[in-house]
Amino acid sequence: MCGITGCIIGQGNVAKILFNSLKRLEYRGYDSAGVSTIYQGKLIVKKDAGKIDEIHSRLDLLDLPGNIGIAHTRWATHGAPSQVNAHPHTDCTGSIAVVHNGVLENFMELKQELEARKHVFRSKTDTEVIPHLIEEYVKMGRGLAEAVLEACRKLRGSYAIAVIFTGEPDKIVLARNESPLVIGLAKGMNLTASDAAALIEHTNKVVFLENGDMAIVTSNGFKIIRIDTGVPVERKITELSWTLEMATKGGYPHYMLKEIFDQPNVLREALRIQERYLDLLTEFLDRGREVFLIASGTSYNACLVGSYMFSKLARLSTYPVIASEFIENYGSSIGVDTVILAVSQSGETADVLTSIDYARYRAATIIGITNVLGSTLTRIARAYVLQNAGPEIGVAATKTFTSQLMVLALLALRLARKRGKVSQYEVDEFQDELRRIPELVEKTLKISNDPVKNLAREVARFSSMFFLGRGISNATALEARLKIMELSYIPCIAYPAGESKHGPISVVEDGYPVFFIAPNDDARKHLIGNIMEMKARGAKIFCVGAEGDEEIKQLSDWYLGLPSTHPLLSPIVYVVPFQLLAYYAAIERGYDPDKPRNLAKSVTVL
Repeated sequence: MCGITGCIIGQGNVAKILFNSLKRLEYRGYDSAGVSTIYQGKLIVKKDAGKIDEIHSRLDLLDLPGNIGIAHTRWATHGAPSQVNAHPHTDCTGSIAVVHNGVLENFMELKQELEARKHVFRSKTDTEVIPHLIEEYVKMGRGLAEAVLEACRKLRGSYAIAVIFTGEPDKIVLARNESPLVIGLAKGMNLTASDAAALIEHTNKVVFLENGDMAIVTSNGFKIIRIDTGVPVERKITELSWTLEMATKGGYPHYMLKEIFDQPNVLREALRIQERYLDLLTEFLDRGREVFLIASGTSYNACLVGSYMFSKLARLSTYPVIASEFIENYGSSIGVDTVILAVSQSGETADVLTSIDYARYRAATIIGITNVLGSTLTRIARAYVLQNAGPEIGVAATKTFTSQLMVLALLALRLARKRGKVSQYEVDEFQDELRRIPELVEKTLKISNDPVKNLAREVARFSSMFFLGRGISNATALEARLKIMELSYIPCIAYPAGESKHGPISVVEDGYPVFFIAPNDDARKHLIGNIMEMKARGAKIFCVGAEGDEEIKQLSDWYLGLPSTHPLLSPIVYVVPFQLLAYYAAIERGYDPDKPRNLAKSVTVL
C-alpha cells in the first residue's frame, strides 16, 4: 500500500530522483506524501495530505537541496490523512527522519515509555515511535546503524523503514519485517524503494531484503546484517528484465488501458515459463491429500477458475478459499498432507501471508504463484512460479489476472499428464488451445473495444447491475462484477446463474440490466433458461457469447460474439470485454481508472 523510496548520490541533488520515484509508486494507493533531505547538516522536510502533484504545487518538492533523501506515499492505518500524519516523521531534535510501511502492534506501549522520557509526539501515527526510539539510542552514544538495530529489536509488527540522520549524512539505513523493501544499485548512487518499478529509470540491478534484514546504504555500496544477531549476510544481486517503457503508459491515456492491451504479449510470456518449475509445483500438487487455493480479490477469482481446471482436466479436487477466511474455516484441519497453492500478484498480500505462515507451522506444504521476484511469497514457498506479467501500475488487476489463469492452466495441463486420468487427445487439444490464447485475446481486443466503449455510455447511467454465469463462467461473472465496482463505483451483483432464482432475482424489474457470460460449453443450454427467466421479468439482457451463436443473440438486447476456445480457457478471453467496460465506464463517470478510491495495489496490512 504505502510506498517508500530513498536515494544517496555521490554528487548532486536527489530531489528530482525522489520525486520521479514517488510518482512511480502512486499506483500502490495513497492519501498523503512527503520528502526529506539533508543539506549542510540540517534536515529538511516537506509533506502534506493529497496527491503528489497537488503537494508539489503547494510546496515545490523539487526545491529540496541535498545529495541524500527519503520519501513516502502513505495510505492511512493510524491517524487520518493530514499534514502532520504524513511521512517522513522526525524525532524531538529534528535530526532523524523515518519513512515506514506496515503496522506496529506495540506502538502504544512504546509511545507511553517514550513520553515518560519527555519525548513529544506530534502525530497520531504508529510510525512516529521509530524516530524517537532511534533518538534514545543515539543519545546513548550509538551510531545510526546500531541505533536502528536496537530500535528494531523493540518493534513488534510489520515494517519496512528507511532512516536518515544529520549526524551521519553519508548513509541511509533500512530495515524490513513483513513489508517489502529493495535496494537499487546504480552508477554513482544507490537507491531504495518498496517496489523495483520505482527504480527502473536508474537501474535494473536490485537486492531484495528479506524479513529480519537491516541494510546500510551509501552512494557506493551497501551492507546487510541480521537484526536479531547483528551478523552480516550476503544477498544476491538480481538483474530485472523490466524496462522503463514497461512501467510507463506507452502512449495510452491510462496505465490500465495499456495493461489491458498488453495482455496478448503477457500471455505469450507466461507460456514461456520454465518447465522445471511447473514440474516441481505439479509434484507437490499431486502429493496432497487435500489442496487449497488461497488468494484475495482478483487472485481469488483466478483460483476459482483454477479449481475447475484442476477438477475437469487433472481430476484433482481443490478448494479455493478467500485468504482472510482460511484460518477460521480450515485452520484446525490442515496438516502434513495439506498442500496450499497461494496466489498473489505482489507476493506481499497480508491476508495470504498470514494464512500460509499459519499453515506452514502446521507442516503444510506451501507453493506459490506471484508476479514479483524476491517477494515474501517467493521466499516462504517451497516452490513457486512467476507470472512474467511485468509491473502492473493500474490498481485494478487486468494483465496479472489473465496471466495467473495462464499459469494455472499450465499447471492443470502438466498435472493431467502426470495423473493420466484423461485421454491423450484431450490433453493435446487443451495444449493446442493454450498456445492459441494470446492470438484469441488479441482478436478479442479488436472485436470488443469499439462496441464496449459505446456500451459504457449506457452502463455509466446504471444504478446497479447483475452478472450471471454457469460453471467456470461464474468466476468470470465475479471478476466482471469486481472490475465494474472497483472502477465505476456502481453496485453490482454476481451469482451462479442457476442460483439466481433463489433470491437475487427479486431485484429484477422492467429494464434492469443483466449481463450473461455465455460461451459455447456444456452449461449453455441451462443458461438459456436463465436468460428466459430474466426476460420474463422485464430485464434488459446483455450477453457476451460465442461468435455465431444466433440463438442467444436473438434473446439479447445487446450481444458481443467472441472467438471460441476450450471451455476451461474461456475466462481468459471472456474477461477482456469486461475489463474494457470497467475502464470506459469509469471514464464516462469522470473517475480515474488508474487510482480508484479507497483501494491499493498491494494490500500489505490486515
